[in-house]
Amino acid sequence: MAKTVITIGRQFGSNGREIGHRLAEKLGYSFYDKELLNEAAKASGLSEGILKSLDEKPNRSFLYNLVMDPYSYTFTGTGYQANLNQQAFQATYDTIKKIADEGPCVIVGRCADYALRNNDNLLRVFVHAPIEARIKTVMERFDLSEDKARAQINKEDKARASYYNYYCSKKWGSLDSYDILVNSSLMPVDDTVSVLCEFIKRID
Repeated sequence: MAKTVITIGRQFGSNGREIGHRLAEKLGYSFYDKELLNEAAKASGLSEGILKSLDEKPNRSFLYNLVMDPYSYTFTGTGYQANLNQQAFQATYDTIKKIADEGPCVIVGRCADYALRNNDNLLRVFVHAPIEARIKTVMERFDLSEDKARAQINKEDKARASYYNYYCSKKWGSLDSYDILVNSSLMPVDDTVSVLCEFIKRID
């Protein structure tokens, strides 16, 4: 069966977003990264600014409640009123599932692989690279010193790992969480995209 939904997990500075974007263009698929927040805002009534401020950031109290009793909250005017973090996560989660139902797409981050874990058309990709390569990328992209680039990478990766590990009860970047792990430092972005496209064609 064709893999029409592709999720991209990524280390900061690994060019995961760029690879996902170019992959979507080459396949003719819709692409969602920050665009997800706009769609989630429209569907949930939350402002896009609020969703951005909470984007891929863990909330321990919510995660505890979700694990202990995932049905203990609603988003209606009655009963238990979810807090802002709950609403933001649920809005993003629901939007991911809606987007996947609408047609072929590439979705970056935000636990999309977990949200769509029961989708038979799903291909889960994780993009990584050695720290030296990522430091170089971040230095050039954001005009940072080596020390500041390293600090930014550590900060972003820690936030992404915490968000993923708590919400998914799985380990971010681990072998059993993905179908393909891609070292983006081995080839230029366009070549990496070509290899992924060929792989996708072969498993159809």
